[in-house]
Amino acid sequence: MLTEAADFKAECDGLHALLQDRDDADFERPTLFKDWTVNDVMGHLHIWNHAVNLSVTDEGAFEAFVQAFRDAGSRHFPYTHEWSGGLKGQALLAAWHGLCTDMEPLWRGLDPERRVKWVGPPMTVRMSIVARQMETWSHGQEVFDVFGAARQDEDRIRNIAELGVRTFGFTFANRGIERPAVKPFVRLTAPSGAVWSWNEESGTDYVAGPATDFCQVVTQTRNIADVGLEVRGDAATRWMEIAQCFAGGPNDPPPPGARHAVV
Repeated sequence: MLTEAADFKAECDGLHALLQDRDDADFERPTLFKDWTVNDVMGHLHIWNHAVNLSVTDEGAFEAFVQAFRDAGSRHFPYTHEWSGGLKGQALLAAWHGLCTDMEPLWRGLDPERRVKWVGPPMTVRMSIVARQMETWSHGQEVFDVFGAARQDEDRIRNIAELGVRTFGFTFANRGIERPAVKPFVRLTAPSGAVWSWNEESGTDYVAGPATDFCQVVTQTRNIADVGLEVRGDAATRWMEIAQCFAGGPNDPPPPGARHAVV
């Protein structure tokens, strides 16, 4: 059973709870992420949930979808809006959450190690749904921020932290930079108070602190200067300055102080 499917659904439920009583006008509010509106965020999450679902149900339809999206080029927001039938506000929220709800039982029954196509390199089913949880969590952050709401994370963010650790090498390779020879020790405190750790223990090259803060850095929802992580050593410092756990070309983290809850 693919337990990560339930983690994805729970992440979606948390974002849905934040938005379910909002007026449609609230969905037009620009966030601190590239001025995307809440409608932009939800449309983006919805269309790529659709895409990942196609990757496990209809490979040909998935390939056709990706080609059409690429053909849209810089028109990706108009294309997304057209694809959804012009949905906005509460109607868009309902469609997005309905698909999330349908995905959970389907994905729960899939072989976690089955490899499926994606926009980048193929991934296992397990990593595909973890990537959707990560995307929901990271883009959800700008939505929580714009409403000045504090998100109460749960230990399911371990999936995101694991993804962050696993993409250490990718962070450097994606920029054409030689990866440091040392993999920093990572020691994080979970929302529950549990302690998670990765890589060989080290007192000279490590990242330590709250798991939420680590996830914010690797998803680039916060700059390393704006969180409470303890970072020591050359490899750890270089990594946290440019960490990127999501696919695509190299992206720079937000400048210090640029991403925060709006008050």
